[in-house]
Amino acid sequence: MSKVGNHMNVEAKIYDDGKVAKGVEKRVLIGPDDGAPTFIMRHFRVKPSGFSPHHSHNWEHEVYVLKGKGFLRTDEGEKPFKAGDYVFVPPNETHQFVNDSSEILEFICVIPKNEN
Repeated sequence: MSKVGNHMNVEAKIYDDGKVAKGVEKRVLIGPDDGAPTFIMRHFRVKPSGFSPHHSHNWEHEVYVLKGKGFLRTDEGEKPFKAGDYVFVPPNETHQFVNDSSEILEFICVIPKNEN
């Protein structure tokens, strides 16, 4: 069944312990609960000076930056991005999304189903 929705009508999971993650909101827009057979689409908001966990896993991230700017921290260094950019993180690469600006960072992140 087709579905149309708005990200602000989806409950956000908050990640903000100040050590592992800071100022991060995650909303699962499309996923297993919607009957999606292959992918999960998530919407993230990262507050100014916020960051996601510095981690790795065996699935890829495909990201499109909607608003703001920041950088991707990897073992190879920092890779800056801004609204309109896309980011690919391959499986098993250590990474972290960092908002180094004074505005909200927003992006869409698509991952394979059953990875969350």
